[in-house]
Amino acid sequence: MDSHDVEDGYKPILLVEDNPKDVERILTAFKKNDMDHIIHVVHDGVEALEYLFGSLDTPCLRLPKPKLVLLDLRLPRIDGLEVLQMIRQYPDSQHLSVIVFTGSQDAKDRDTANALHIDGYVLKPADDKDYPKALEEIGLTWLIKNQ
Repeated sequence: MDSHDVEDGYKPILLVEDNPKDVERILTAFKKNDMDHIIHVVHDGVEALEYLFGSLDTPCLRLPKPKLVLLDLRLPRIDGLEVLQMIRQYPDSQHLSVIVFTGSQDAKDRDTANALHIDGYVLKPADDKDYPKALEEIGLTWLIKNQ
């Protein structure tokens, strides 16, 4: 990414997902829904925080900040709820739009994520063919919350 991207209002979607099959399903579903946003993929919680803040020693949101963070909860190294906690902890990032996209049906996970002011909680579909519909729901959820 160069400075031209920032000047043109480039705002990526940050996809935080460790499962390569889910990454492929999500990217394919975005294409099928003509959601032509630039998507940046990271594979664990540490990569997500490094992408957002650069360094955890001096957390300051890097630019361009993402338009949306699409966050799985079950991640290696640092889990999604800890990532969400860090995002909400700092003034620079606490207003980022975050939608949890997870396989976790655990009510405690949902309650914790909601307490951290997420913009939506969407369960991953069991069937590949249902991913476009789930991504459409994410898009609609985000639009409704951000109008």
